[in-house]
Amino acid sequence: MAREKAYCQELQKSGEWVHIWRCVGHYANISVFDVTDNEALHRVLWNLPLFPYMKVDVTPLAQHPSDLAAGEAGA
Repeated sequence: MAREKAYCQELQKSGEWVHIWRCVGHYANISVFDVTDNEALHRVLWNLPLFPYMKVDVTPLAQHPSDLAAGEAGA
């Protein structure tokens, strides 16, 4: 558990694990990752010490074209 917590905090500090929320009343989390590609996401997930015991559903997201921050990325 300590190794899992340390790894998760390292990913949050690096900006790869942007948000993590606990689902109230469930033993579950909802997370937002900011990674370059599928391979990077797989690396993040597979390195979670508890990964073999987890059920993971992935929903890809894209930046909305009217997002003000989207314009800053190219500036």
